[in-house]
Amino acid sequence: MSDTALPPTPHAADGASAGPRARARGWFAVVAVTTGVFSLVTAEILPIGLLTPIGADFRISPGTAGLMMTLPGIVAAVAAPVVTVATRRADRRTMLCLLLLVLTLADLLNATASVYWAVLVARVALGLVIGAFWSIGSGLAPRLVEERQQARANTVLFSAIPLGSVLGVPAGVFLGGLAGWRAAFLAMAALTALVLAALLVSLPPLPPLTVTGLGVLRGLLTGRGTRTGLAATFLIVVAHFGSYTYVTPFLADTAHAGPGLITGLLLAYGAAGLLGNVLAGGRAARALRPVFGGAAVLLAAATLLLPLLGRGAPGAGVLLMLWGVAYGAVPVCSLTWFHTAAPHSPEGAGVVFTSSFQATISIGSLAGGLVVDHSSPAAVMVVGGAVALLAAATVGAYGHRAGPEAMPQPDGGTEAVQQPTAGTEAGAAVGGRAEPRPAGVTRR
Repeated sequence: MSDTALPPTPHAADGASAGPRARARGWFAVVAVTTGVFSLVTAEILPIGLLTPIGADFRISPGTAGLMMTLPGIVAAVAAPVVTVATRRADRRTMLCLLLLVLTLADLLNATASVYWAVLVARVALGLVIGAFWSIGSGLAPRLVEERQQARANTVLFSAIPLGSVLGVPAGVFLGGLAGWRAAFLAMAALTALVLAALLVSLPPLPPLTVTGLGVLRGLLTGRGTRTGLAATFLIVVAHFGSYTYVTPFLADTAHAGPGLITGLLLAYGAAGLLGNVLAGGRAARALRPVFGGAAVLLAAATLLLPLLGRGAPGAGVLLMLWGVAYGAVPVCSLTWFHTAAPHSPEGAGVVFTSSFQATISIGSLAGGLVVDHSSPAAVMVVGGAVALLAAATVGAYGHRAGPEAMPQPDGGTEAVQQPTAGTEAGAAVGGRAEPRPAGVTRR
């Protein structure tokens, strides 16, 4: 089945004639969806900051506790294509609300679990939500506002990713230190329930504008641009999550940091991640390969130097901030790569992005757990740095083979490829053709 266009449905973005009330409602919906993304991202990475108390409560090793990061990624990688194809004609408003209901229940189960297997069940449910929510919801923000505001709406939506690190994880660690790690998940359940109510009030009907079938996804995977993006994404995300999942034990063991200092260091990391996201957002559209490769090199430098220079709070803080800037650029670079390679199928590109990212989070967390259980948190930093260098080499090799100004070539997989319109820009040309600019990636 091809990526078939459906008849458009009126919504807030369907013309500049929308009144002030409609515009306000559209932006309220954008903020609600963004807060839902924030809740989802925070719930996924919250165990990173609470790994030590969770492991102590259930009397398990750090590697076993790291399964809380591994399982959601595995499930999300499968759920992204399966749920997107299975619900390809379902209203996206209904799907998002159902997914947030499941997320609320998963957070509650996390908070009340008396045995570790119940926690893992909750994490499986979280993985289902992650895969489906990102594939279905990542492109919805522009549908909620007027055309001239669509890029800004996308920027607001994707700001929720670094904000999960900036606000979500440090706040969860702080709350966990005051009232126990279960209180952090109870707070997440309350936040998600509020977001669900906001979506029910603000979202208009959102039938899918295209139908993404299995044939589209198979076609995307045959393109060289997509395959290179998959390789680069795999390596950089393995490097990051294989190391960052165990950064709390590293800070406690090597830097001798207490809970308060760890919270502060994670907050600094998250703030740097937000900066990296902002810096990369516009530049990735103009110079994708240098930005992506530069982020991988910077991440490698930070992780490789941590065991040497991160034995005290000042050194660890500086290197974590460099790490945050580097990784803050990774999601936008990866998604831009896939959208540039497949401008004709944005939802299909979102599925490939979500599946590859989430599967790699699991692989990275699992590999890091094996290293840390058989060696030390410092060793996992070194391994992560080496893998990040491979990611930089992969991005550089693609450009070397294709030319100094190379960008991913549009891949096949649909009956008709979208032609450049007013929403495209010359950017980096391939074979004399203008490369489409992914929706929501703005110049700054």
